[in-house]
Amino acid sequence: MLEEWLLLAHVVGATVLFGTGAGIAFFMVMAHCTRNPVLIAHVAGTVVIADTIFTATAAIFQPVTGYLLARAIGWELWEGWIALSLLLYIVTGLFWLPVVWIQIRLRNLARVAAKSGSALPPAYFSLYRIWFACGFPAFFAVLGILWLMLTKPSIALF
Repeated sequence: MLEEWLLLAHVVGATVLFGTGAGIAFFMVMAHCTRNPVLIAHVAGTVVIADTIFTATAAIFQPVTGYLLARAIGWELWEGWIALSLLLYIVTGLFWLPVVWIQIRLRNLARVAAKSGSALPPAYFSLYRIWFACGFPAFFAVLGILWLMLTKPSIALF
């Protein structure tokens, strides 16, 4: 019974991470395409809150539920598919952490432009390009993790 609850918690966490990440990316891109500082400031503000509430919380609980689930089932953390999942999780985090800081900066730059009635500054567009580029490795790493969790392939580490 414990395994089932841990599995449910782990799957819900993975769903929240993937779904929130995809949703945030979609809404940020759509807002950016308008070039409207007022709209971008609002959407980026919401995105920062969503990342804090949903993504950060799931990112903390995901390895905890994964560890507890592996222990309950009897999987070793160094089984190939689990070790590769953990590596991809680290890759995801390495790209996600700068994205959080960039989202805050994008929000702040858009707020300043909106308040002054001016266009978005060049710094906004430079940061946006970095934010956009960081999304791809993180997205594909999460897809890889989901595939590994679902298929549990036999992967020899040594």
